[in-house]
Amino acid sequence: MAQLSDTGTSEETPVIDELRDEIVAKLRSDIGDAVIDVHQIPGVDLWVRVSADAWRAAGEALRAQGFDYFCFLSAMDWMPSPFGTGENDPTDEVEEDPSATEVRQGYAGGETRFQMLARVTDLRRHVSITLKADVPESPDGSMSIASWISVYAGANWHERETHEMFGINFDGHPDLRNMYLPGDFEGYPLRKDFPLLARLVKPWPGIVDVEPMPASDDDEGDDS
Repeated sequence: MAQLSDTGTSEETPVIDELRDEIVAKLRSDIGDAVIDVHQIPGVDLWVRVSADAWRAAGEALRAQGFDYFCFLSAMDWMPSPFGTGENDPTDEVEEDPSATEVRQGYAGGETRFQMLARVTDLRRHVSITLKADVPESPDGSMSIASWISVYAGANWHERETHEMFGINFDGHPDLRNMYLPGDFEGYPLRKDFPLLARLVKPWPGIVDVEPMPASDDDEGDDS
């Protein structure tokens, strides 16, 4: 007799992604304990966090594996904004939420407020990886990490933008001039504690300045 249903519990067979497992194993063999954490969604994507002092070495190791297409490089400030969300009306009272100040660094974890992120792709194997590294602040508040220019030339302006918007220095970069802001501009606009005064004066226009939809012919017929 065929079994119509199974009321017992069984564990799902884990999905194996040999390609991404191989990439991580090779990266570990190249930079050793500098691989701190890994998050993988089999068949979908891969995130690897490495130590800050191995940032360039990790890029070199991935380039040697065949990841020769540079996608992007930037930073993330994981601190929740002390000003709330830009969608809120600044005149409204906001209930305090203790969890709203908790720093969460996303996939592969982290231990610092600021992190570097870079994404590269192996076009032949059709696989990409997001590399992450914690960027600790020195006692004077400065931050630095090795430049990737010698590994991926396309990282040039990405590092300039990250330096300008987050205040992270890139050791070995030949020209960290501002790209968007005046040279004497003070502060780093993409840090969460940088006050966006326009949003403090007026909430996000897409929330409060919504125009009513024009009446349709059906609506006019209903009114009659």
